[in-house]
Amino acid sequence: MKNKLLNAAVLSLACAFALPRAAPAEPPPPADEQAVAAAIAAFNTALRAGDFEALAGLLDPKVLVLESGGAERSREEYLASHAKADAAFLQKAQVLPGASAVTVVGDLAYATATSLMRYERNGKPAAADSAETMILRRGPGGWKIVHIHWSSHPRSAP
Repeated sequence: MKNKLLNAAVLSLACAFALPRAAPAEPPPPADEQAVAAAIAAFNTALRAGDFEALAGLLDPKVLVLESGGAERSREEYLASHAKADAAFLQKAQVLPGASAVTVVGDLAYATATSLMRYERNGKPAAADSAETMILRRGPGGWKIVHIHWSSHPRSAP
């Protein structure tokens, strides 16, 4: 009798652990993190669309943009030069998002993201791994991007 009870208990335990369980729900990110993520998403959408007016509203006038070893040291400089090439590239590229994170410390926030970009180069498929860091500052008009750093390296096989 004891063996039957022990066997039944072991079987019940085994079944309980074998049943699929729902993962514990993660709490939603704090409102500040959501607002920062929304500002970055709006920037990415506007850049891909070539909506330079919307971009201007999301960038601090003294934004510093670092990319490919170069620097644009203001919103006007970025919008007048590199933003056009970035928009043209993104309109033709496929961007597959990777890991991302947002951290808010008072009125400053920093965000990191990685992605895989697929595109054509010289008429042939190409791909690159990309990394991005953005710093945003909260002001009367909401969160504005004050710094962007993009880097990438080509993949050997797309």
